[in-house]
Amino acid sequence: MLRDELMPRVIYLQSDGSRLEVEVEAGFTVMEGAVNNDIDGIIAECGGACACATCHAYIAEDWLDRLPPMEDMEDSMLDSAWERRDNSRLTCQIEVTDALDGLVVHVAENEN
Repeated sequence: MLRDELMPRVIYLQSDGSRLEVEVEAGFTVMEGAVNNDIDGIIAECGGACACATCHAYIAEDWLDRLPPMEDMEDSMLDSAWERRDNSRLTCQIEVTDALDGLVVHVAENEN
């Protein structure tokens, strides 16, 4: 199979050091990729409606400028996230595209 026939890959890094690389269909969100592949720590209580911060993650610094800009709703919701950082994003707001193949996401502590 040729590489362009494959789906984009997202790499989820867990706080325990484990690395999970999964293929996520373009058009899905990084959160949906996590939920569909049983990634621990991406809880997604609101199901991707940008109404909670339980899909909070830290995006690897070298990927930040490749993401679409954060909208005001996401920025406001991140104020309720545990340990918000400069590279914090809600994974429900990041749509996977071919350009994001290899995206590295550090899963935040999202326990209730």
